[in-house]
Amino acid sequence: MTKIKLGLLYGGKSAEHQVSLQTALAAIKALNQDKFEIHPIYITEQGQWVRGERIEGEVTDVEVLKMSGAENAISPLSLSTEIIPSAGSEENAIDVIFPLLHGPNGEDGTVQGLLELMNIPYVGNGVLASAAGMDKVVMKNIFAEAGLKQAKYASFIRSAWEKDRDTAYEKVEEVLGYPCFVKPANLGSSVGINKCKNREELENAFEEAFQFDRKIIVEENIVGREVEVGVLGNDEPKCSVVGEIVPKKDFYDYKSKYIDGDTALIIPAEMTEEESNVIKRDAIIAFQSLDGAGLTRADFFLTKDGEVYINEVNTMPGFTPFSMFPLLWQHTGLPYPELIEELIRLAIDRHEEKQKIKYTI
Repeated sequence: MTKIKLGLLYGGKSAEHQVSLQTALAAIKALNQDKFEIHPIYITEQGQWVRGERIEGEVTDVEVLKMSGAENAISPLSLSTEIIPSAGSEENAIDVIFPLLHGPNGEDGTVQGLLELMNIPYVGNGVLASAAGMDKVVMKNIFAEAGLKQAKYASFIRSAWEKDRDTAYEKVEEVLGYPCFVKPANLGSSVGINKCKNREELENAFEEAFQFDRKIIVEENIVGREVEVGVLGNDEPKCSVVGEIVPKKDFYDYKSKYIDGDTALIIPAEMTEEESNVIKRDAIIAFQSLDGAGLTRADFFLTKDGEVYINEVNTMPGFTPFSMFPLLWQHTGLPYPELIEELIRLAIDRHEEKQKIKYTI
C-alpha cells in the first residue's frame, strides 16, 4: 500500500506556540506509520520555517520537534518547494498538509492562504472561515446575521482606548455591566482573558488584553453551564455528542486547559434531548455561516432555563491529551487515530472538489 506523505505543520509565531507543539506531539503518537509518512515542518517563534527528516518510530519529547540547530531555516518570504514540494514534483513531495497551528499567523487564514497558493491539500478550514473564526468580533457579527443567540458584547480598538480610556470603561458599565469578560479579539486557548467584577479589574484586564491584540472584545456574563460539541465534515457536516466543561476555577483559563489538566470534562453532558438537538443545530448553522470545512468545535452556554447561547467556534481545536474535541468524537464512536485519518480524507476530498472549479472563460 502506498503511504500518504503527510506534512505536519506546527509551532508558529504566536502566543500559542507551546500549545501547537503539544498538539503535534499527540498527533504523531496517534498516526499509523504503516499508512502515513510523517514529515515535520516547524515554524519557530521568530517565524522561520524548518523542515526536518521524516519521523520514524516513537517521539516522546516536545523538544525534539523544535529541531534545534537546524541549518535549513528560511524566511516564509522565500518559501519554495524546498520546504513543501507539491505532490508528484519529486521524491520528497508532500501529499497533504496538517496545520497544527493555533492563534494568529496559523489559525487565522494566513497559512491557509499560502497553502491555497501552493495548491496543496490541507486539513481544516479555508482562508475565509479561519480568518473569521479567529477574530471574535467578526465571528460574532456573522453569528448575529445568522440568527444565533449570543451574549451582548462590545469591541474596542487600542488607539481609541489610549486616547480616552474612561469612555471605554463607561460603555462597558452601561451596556454590559459587571461581571463581564475581557478578551483579545484574535487569540484562542483563553490567553489574555479575564473576568471583571469592578472598575479596577476592568482597567487591568484592558491593559493585559491589549498586550496580545490591537482589538479586544468585552462580553456580558452568562450564568450557565459551559458545553461544547465537535463538528466534522465539509458540505454535509455532522456533530459529536455534547460535552460539558466543569472548571475548578472561576472560568476555563489557559492554565486550566494546558498546564493543570484538572478541569472536569463530562462526556456526554447531562441534558434533555431537545437541548442537545438545539446545540447541535446551532453548531451546524455556525459552521455553515463561516463556510467551514473539515472541523470546528462550537462552544455554548446552557442556562438553567434551557436557553442556549453560542459563545464561539474554534476552527482548529487542540489535540492535546486534555483536549475536548478528540474526546467528544471518541465518545461518539470515532477514536483519535481514525479521527485524524477522517480529517485527512476530508482535506483531500475538498481539494479534489476545488479542482473542478473553472478559472477561465
